[in-house]
Amino acid sequence: MVTLEVRSETWPVRGAFTISRGSRTEVEVIVAELVDGDHRGRGECVPYARYGESMESVHEQIESLGGAISSGLTREELQEALPAGAARNALDCAFWDLEAKRKGKRVWELAGLPAPEPLTTAYTLSLDTPDAMRTAAKAHSMRPLLKLKLAGPGDLERVRAVREGVGQADLIVDANEGWSLENFSELAPELARLGVKMIEQPLPAGDDAALGEMTRPVPVCADEACHDRASLPALKGRYDIVNIKLDKTGGLTEALALKRDAEAAGFGVMVGCMLATSLSMAPAVLVAQGVSIVDLDGPLLLDRDREPPMRFEGSLIHPAEGALWG
Repeated sequence: MVTLEVRSETWPVRGAFTISRGSRTEVEVIVAELVDGDHRGRGECVPYARYGESMESVHEQIESLGGAISSGLTREELQEALPAGAARNALDCAFWDLEAKRKGKRVWELAGLPAPEPLTTAYTLSLDTPDAMRTAAKAHSMRPLLKLKLAGPGDLERVRAVREGVGQADLIVDANEGWSLENFSELAPELARLGVKMIEQPLPAGDDAALGEMTRPVPVCADEACHDRASLPALKGRYDIVNIKLDKTGGLTEALALKRDAEAAGFGVMVGCMLATSLSMAPAVLVAQGVSIVDLDGPLLLDRDREPPMRFEGSLIHPAEGALWG
């Protein structure tokens, strides 16, 4: 019989992490463990208030399935038992991990995927003043891809300052829904001239129809506007790329399906993360194989990580050891 264990954890951020919605110095995660004798499968999720989630609500969602899990609920049945979101992500990844440990195989083998390779991840620069972001950019100028958190007022100055600090490094920017249509119209051509490769979620999700009616000088990526496969039809013509995050899709199962359907529909694919530990990154690395943009730097932004952690060499992230996940 499989039993469920759920716990909340707090992990300190290195310094502070700031986006258009606010700043934080620690991150709260929920870990779900499925226990079957000597085998334990783990999954981690990050509840996100933007999607109506809280630590309490997600904890309750996960715990509500304890009886069903003990009675034989499967990973396939889980997809209907919970909606896409953080709770299902933790359980879905725990099911994958448990199956891998039971069978003595890696998750990528169970999913019929090629063996994963190391990937180059973006490194995120927190929202700050232009001078502070220039200084941060210089400190990370050896990284091939930097992601800048933006907010609207002063953003062009921020990007110019970062470009001065890093020279030829590739840049992508993320407004986290913080721009108006006027901001986008004014900033996008200037950002193209500064060599920005992508703009992530410039307008609020649900108020982005105008993106389909205008020239996009820089490719635009849907983040808050893209959750699972059901999101794709509304994104066509408005976005060039979709950002797949397991906390939005509700786990690895739907993330792999979303990747397949997004590519078939002609979207570029980015694989991103919430601010979280290596336990969250491990399954995402499987989805990120072969995509155009990888943004799995969460552990690099924390003051400490799990043991064993994902192995980073600069911005190169190596697939997880089985002792961590999968």
